[in-house]
Amino acid sequence: MSATNGTILGMCNPLLDISAEVPAGVFDKYGIQKGNAILAEEKHLPLYEEMVKEYPVQYIAGGAGLNSIRVAQWMLQQPDATAYFGAIGVDEFGDLLEKGALEDGVKVSMMKNPERPTGTCAVLIDGDAKERSLVANIAAADTFKETHLDEAVNKDIIKSSKIVYVTGFFLTVSVESILKLANHCVEDKVYFTMNLSAPFLIEFFGDQMASVMPYTDFVFGNESEAATYGKTKGWGEDLKEIALKLAAEPKRSATFPRIVVFTQGSEGTIVACHGKVTEYPVEMLPKEQLVDTNGAGDAFVGGFLSQLYLEKSMAECVEAGHFAARTIIQRSGCTFPKECDFATAKK
Repeated sequence: MSATNGTILGMCNPLLDISAEVPAGVFDKYGIQKGNAILAEEKHLPLYEEMVKEYPVQYIAGGAGLNSIRVAQWMLQQPDATAYFGAIGVDEFGDLLEKGALEDGVKVSMMKNPERPTGTCAVLIDGDAKERSLVANIAAADTFKETHLDEAVNKDIIKSSKIVYVTGFFLTVSVESILKLANHCVEDKVYFTMNLSAPFLIEFFGDQMASVMPYTDFVFGNESEAATYGKTKGWGEDLKEIALKLAAEPKRSATFPRIVVFTQGSEGTIVACHGKVTEYPVEMLPKEQLVDTNGAGDAFVGGFLSQLYLEKSMAECVEAGHFAARTIIQRSGCTFPKECDFATAKK
């Protein structure tokens, strides 16, 4: 399959990442748990200005879904291989975000709202543990409307999609838009893939997630999301068992079996399908090479989807996911070199 035959289409909340290494006191001041991802409350709003004023920040076109799509584009190194939908404001941050994604080769089609600022995400990096915490103020991203999908240019993008990827974060914005793309995938027999994204989504947006889950051909999640999903379902604490049970849940389409992929950081990646679990080991990275873990999970999905797009084996998809995540955690933020040497690294 070549890039001219279709795209990997992502839809999520585009956010301009404001990334900086901060002292432990900042986490404490704003009540932020290390290694967690949350939506900003009123008490968090001063954080963004404080980061820009007090610390050397890096601006990166981000948001979980856009990160994955950017990484997939980087892995494929082919024009027009990826596309992305989201909502931004008409402002400087929106321009920076859109410009960054376009420079990475992603075909972006943003819904623009002049009345709301572009969403931002504070990426707080713990300099000692190299963990990251995300505090997202989704702002304009929260205003995405299903009508954006009906525009002619976007209908063409949807029609050309071979894989559709949405994140759980978008469940808080427009379930209607997700279901529209999900039904397209059923009708056109293309992959519909989703990420659990964060434990709080599973706990507090369970009904929305349940409405979308029957359409999923691939479900991604990390160990904490998997554990939370298992807990809410009463499936116990064994992640392999949780993956098997989720894979066996009813599906709207029989075109593809559901495949569940749970990453576990430096532990093996769990893949469940057809009543069978396979665990793929992760090559350990020397501690001194770890810069920060921001975007590791997003990068894994991007790497994985790039090889699914190329119709590679499951082992090759997971290997690409591990490669992408390993690359990203050796850099600050979800960034990558200009060239991708995945093919060379495999040899």
